[in-house]
Amino acid sequence: MSTFLFTMIEGGGNVPAQLSIARRLAQRGHQVHVLADRVLEDAVETAGCHFLTWTHAPQHNLRDRTADTVRDWEAASPPAQLRRIGDQVMFGPAARYARDVLDAIDRTVPEALAVDCLLFGAMAAAERSGLPAATLFHYPFHAPVDGLTPLGFGLTPARGMLGRARDAVMLALTRRVFAFGLPPLNDARRELGLPPLDVVFDQLLRLPRALVLTSREYDFVPRGLPAHVRYVGPQLDDPAWPAPWTSPWPADAREPLVLVSLGSTYQRQDDTFRRIAEALGRLPVRGLATLGSLDAPAWTPPPNVRVVASAPHASVLPLASAVVCHGGHGTVIKALAHGLPVLVTPFGRDQKDNGARVAVSGAGLVASPRATPRRLAADLQRLLGESSFRAAARGMADAIARDVREDRAVAEMEALAGVRTVAST
Repeated sequence: MSTFLFTMIEGGGNVPAQLSIARRLAQRGHQVHVLADRVLEDAVETAGCHFLTWTHAPQHNLRDRTADTVRDWEAASPPAQLRRIGDQVMFGPAARYARDVLDAIDRTVPEALAVDCLLFGAMAAAERSGLPAATLFHYPFHAPVDGLTPLGFGLTPARGMLGRARDAVMLALTRRVFAFGLPPLNDARRELGLPPLDVVFDQLLRLPRALVLTSREYDFVPRGLPAHVRYVGPQLDDPAWPAPWTSPWPADAREPLVLVSLGSTYQRQDDTFRRIAEALGRLPVRGLATLGSLDAPAWTPPPNVRVVASAPHASVLPLASAVVCHGGHGTVIKALAHGLPVLVTPFGRDQKDNGARVAVSGAGLVASPRATPRRLAADLQRLLGESSFRAAARGMADAIARDVREDRAVAEMEALAGVRTVAST
């Protein structure tokens, strides 16, 4: 038995992906500690892990609109949104996150660490500890290496000189936008006795391992991928909070079921949610629209659409024919794991980039979150009627199923801890 320490915040889709690995390590007999926000205590203990919480670093709950202190959806522009997340999560409290991680290491004496890629201060503390550690990327790989397709813009891989020039410009723009994070991150590193960095994103590659929690076939894998960066496959656990769901339709219903899931954190999805429901009302389908972070609508949904607070994807997706979502990696990858075509309506963060990967794979389409019901209905008709989308999604499902069988995430963590391991089943 080995001892592991995971660090994470309640940021929505990052939690179930990382807790999935922690849960499986605990099931294999290891002692797993999770340092996280207080709101995650029940989820951590349900996963069979020991809960610790931040004492110097701030408490977050981006999944609860009233408790969310970042409130990036109030910002007037994407750079302002990034500034809020950076100031309050990624860089601003870096020294406080580092202090809590070092305290937790002293208390738990782990053989290996797993650090959320959002927590730059925690990564610096892991670096300072000298322990075997991994940065966990719960969405497409985005550290600055040769051939990286810049994230945040919904770009497809570069082709030729013009494409490479585009990427160079976009990467320079990204560094400029995130330059505000360098002083607090380097202040934290100096307190830890670590040398300063030139670019904040260099911190993402400073630990012995970087584990990307998706399939290589899904991502735009950069040609300059370092050897210590490993694609270990998606983590498909549902979060603990969705209520149980039973289909309200008869078992012999023939109309295709379309799931609508616009994320567990608020991004002003209200109007898009209404227009998607209206689009479903134009089609001969059954629509299941989950509210997530949204309030119950004041408007009446079409007769063929059921609006519910939440539903476990593991219960709904085996019955579905297509998914409409915001483009969060967790929702997209679970849809593809079931061989379902996806319509992505991205609002920000990594969602445009997941939309680009869906489109390039041929497994879905991307629509503006401001698209009309008519346009959304037309896109859905294509996904349901053209067999090429489902064929591409099934091809992705095969790759995901292979990754799930091999469970390289657990194998990599055990290897970091010095445990001789074989792949889980």
